[in-house]
Amino acid sequence: MPSSPLDNLVRIGQLKAEPPAQAEFDGLLRSGQVRLADAQNRTLSLESRFDLAYNAAHALSLATLRWHGYRSENRYLVFQTLTHTLAMESAQWRVLDQAHRKRNLAEYEGDLDVDEALVEAMIRVARTVAERAIALGPVRQASA
Repeated sequence: MPSSPLDNLVRIGQLKAEPPAQAEFDGLLRSGQVRLADAQNRTLSLESRFDLAYNAAHALSLATLRWHGYRSENRYLVFQTLTHTLAMESAQWRVLDQAHRKRNLAEYEGDLDVDEALVEAMIRVARTVAERAIALGPVRQASA
């Protein structure tokens, strides 16, 4: 039986296999959903909405990775694995990739160049991640 792409990432040290925990999954979902709701508040600055949408997408994406029993310390990889954890189309997670690159420029070079279209695209993708993450259901507990 061939190993999954996620198991291959464990083998090369990009992911860690770790049993999922319901409380962690629930907390990441809750955190992502709160930030997602706040990102839609048009009275906030575009930069704040970007930050909220980015962090919502990350928390929700990490929740799905943890539900499957993996952990990553690499934000980019958390987004990239959506193709395996939620069967997301590459066009969807690439929105988050673009946001990740812009976030890094802001964090490390002080240059945040975002527009309304990117923030709205991030919100749409984060909503899809949230819906699919919730549809995963309760965390499967390992057999004893």
